[in-house]
Amino acid sequence: MTEITERAMTLRPAELLSTAGGIRDAGWGIALDDVGAEPASLALMPFLDPDVVKLDLRLIQDTPTEDLAEVINAVNAEAERSNLTILSEGIETEVHERTSLAFGATLGQGWLYGKPAPLPDPLPEATKQVQLLGRRLGARQARVSRIVGTMQSIRTGSKPILHSMSKHLETQARSLGETAVLLSIFEDAQFFTGATRARYERLAEEIAFVGVIGPSMPAEPAQGVRGANIDANDELYDEWGIAVIAPHFAAAFVARPFGDRSLPDDQRQFQFALTYNREYVVETARNMMSKITPHVASATLGAAPAL
Repeated sequence: MTEITERAMTLRPAELLSTAGGIRDAGWGIALDDVGAEPASLALMPFLDPDVVKLDLRLIQDTPTEDLAEVINAVNAEAERSNLTILSEGIETEVHERTSLAFGATLGQGWLYGKPAPLPDPLPEATKQVQLLGRRLGARQARVSRIVGTMQSIRTGSKPILHSMSKHLETQARSLGETAVLLSIFEDAQFFTGATRARYERLAEEIAFVGVIGPSMPAEPAQGVRGANIDANDELYDEWGIAVIAPHFAAAFVARPFGDRSLPDDQRQFQFALTYNREYVVETARNMMSKITPHVASATLGAAPAL
C-alpha cells in the first residue's frame, strides 16, 4: 500500500496521477492519508480513486461537530460509491474504537492496539486483508468527448447562452466552498482575461483547487489558479467547458465550435452537452487534471510506503 496526501495532489497533479497509475499497474493499492485534516482532501478523493481512506485522528478524538460530520458523510458517500475501505487513525481508547465503528471504519490504528516498538519476529498472520479495487487510473482518464458521445441529445446554443451556463457552474462551485474542485477548458488563453480572470482569482480563494487549460495558457494564469498549455494534438484542443466536483455534487459542461467561426463572438454557435452523471464528470475532470503544470519544479510527490 502506498500512502498519498492531498498536498501531493495539489502540487503536482499530472505526475501524481501518472505515478498512481504505475503503482496500480504494479499491483499495489493506494491510501489517501489524513482525510479530514484539510478540506481539499475531500475534494480530491475522486481523482485518486483510493482503495483506502485514512481518517485523520482529530475526527476520532475531537468532540463531534457539524464540520466533522461533513467529513464523515463525504467519506461514507465515496465509500458507498466506490467500495473503498475506511481506516481510523489515532485510536487510543475503547471510546475511540466505538466512534470509529460508528463512522464506518473497518480498520484502525493507534495505541489501543500497541505502542511504537520493533516489529515482532516472526510477524503474525494478517486477520483481515484490504480489498484492492484494481482500478486503472490511466484508462479512466477518458476523453472529454465521452460526455458528448454518451449524451442522448446534443444541443446547439450561442456563446452568450453557454457563457451564462458556465458562470452558473462557477457560482455552484463557490457555494460548495473548500470541498470543491473546478477545472475549465478555454478555446484560447486570450479568453482568460479581464472579468474572467478576476472571477477565477476569487474562486481560487474560496474553493480547494482551480485549474484552467487551453492553448497558450501559462502555468499560473491568475493568482492561485493552476494552468496547462495544450496544442492542436491534444484531445482537449478546440473545446470549451467546465467541470465541478465536490463530495455530493458533480457537473460538467462541454462545448465545441459549430458553423461559421467568422461571426462576431456573441453570434457564434456551439454544439454542447451538460451532464450531472458523476462517473462521466470525474473521468473528464481527471483527464483535465492530468495536464496541470506542477506548482514548483522542486516539489516532491509526498508519497511514502505504508507499513
